[in-house]
Amino acid sequence: MAKTWWGSHLLSRGTNDEVWAISSSPVTRGQLRTAVADLEKRFRDQGIGENSSVLLRMKPSFTYLQVLLALWSRGAQVVLVDFRLKPAEYEPLAELVRPQYLVAAAGAEGPVAGFRQESDFSVRPLPNGRPALDGIRLVQFSSGSTGRPKVIGRPADSVLAELDRHAALPGIPGRGDRLMLLNSVMHNMGLVSGVLHALASGATLVVPPTLRPAEVVRLMASTETSAVYGTPVHYDLLSRIGDRPEVPALRLAVSGGERVPQETYERFRACFGLPISPVYGLTEIGLIAGDLSGASVPPQVGLPVPGAEVKVVDEELYVRMDRSPYLYGEHADRFAGGWLRTYDRVRQDPATGVLSMLGRADSLTVVGGLKVDLTEVENVLLAHARVTEAVVTHGEAIEAFVGAEQTVDADELTVWCRERLSPVKVPKRFHITRLLPRNSMGKLVRDRALMHGRVMSESPSRAQGDR
Repeated sequence: MAKTWWGSHLLSRGTNDEVWAISSSPVTRGQLRTAVADLEKRFRDQGIGENSSVLLRMKPSFTYLQVLLALWSRGAQVVLVDFRLKPAEYEPLAELVRPQYLVAAAGAEGPVAGFRQESDFSVRPLPNGRPALDGIRLVQFSSGSTGRPKVIGRPADSVLAELDRHAALPGIPGRGDRLMLLNSVMHNMGLVSGVLHALASGATLVVPPTLRPAEVVRLMASTETSAVYGTPVHYDLLSRIGDRPEVPALRLAVSGGERVPQETYERFRACFGLPISPVYGLTEIGLIAGDLSGASVPPQVGLPVPGAEVKVVDEELYVRMDRSPYLYGEHADRFAGGWLRTYDRVRQDPATGVLSMLGRADSLTVVGGLKVDLTEVENVLLAHARVTEAVVTHGEAIEAFVGAEQTVDADELTVWCRERLSPVKVPKRFHITRLLPRNSMGKLVRDRALMHGRVMSESPSRAQGDR
């Protein structure tokens, strides 16, 4: 099944004249099949086939999705790299996985210019590449508590099992629905919950060519969107639009990636007349819990979905898996005895089984729907020649408390971080002092409120605010 799993399971669904997706213009399922078949021939001529390993780095477009499906149809393992990563973040990942081929678009770097209909790309063999590992078809990266990204590998049956869990979730969009996707197609919710689920279920995918909130709502209205997938940031922006058209077909708003703030939940419900429905999942396995009925309110994320087995130990969530999702022997401490430790703190209602999110048990946080490891940010700051200490926290924004020489200022540290980190990881505030406070055991204080009080009072002239 490895070579044909996408062709048989997804691409054969529906008739040629059915609309598969809409952005600036519609694309039918027939056009999708033709594009994928043409790309398959191109990749075959390049030598890409069963168990080839390919690193894919392109900006979001229909071409990106067609390339991905064509590579999978060839039986290749695809390594997804976010185009927003800086070279200092991206190059070590490539060295770690050692793909045999690079598929990249010209001008893959830089900010998002919106979702494109088409995108040119090149295919280049890489020296010293190694073939796919053990039937793995999808490789993604997720931040780890040590600052080193986790390399996550999923075989075909893992993704197909996730699609089955989606299909079993009551209220999930299906044939006849138009599903607007605001999540990035490079990450799990956008790719599997959005793109692949729509293909499997017969729903029509709607991908806005721009994420400007007013234009997103206009597209919702003109396409008669019935369901929207996004993050709390998207819903906060949508609920702030003043003069917006009616969207009577909209029946479902699904949010994942991070906890929905109560204020965002209430404002969106008041503006659009429906609640935000939570789903919860991990890059390692995909969808785990969700509630599309409207009954769950923050911080609840609903019941474990059919097919997901979980347990809660000392307020930490564990998920049953057949094998470790981590490649190359990394992060072995996270998987033991068939259980994956998520490091997510939860509470499970003993009467209903509903899960509620309490936060993280490690240094990971979520900003704008993307996971950020605060340890990674600290390590970047500590690499600065005149920085001696760093504690990075996250409340309303990422803040850095820095022990440094007198000559260091926030502007210099902002430039330093922007050259080495994705924009979402760059601290919004820097508080700089000669020495950071420590506790009675000599360890750096990491409580954000205590750090604010001590650093501000000890060196108020060097506490520097929003950048």
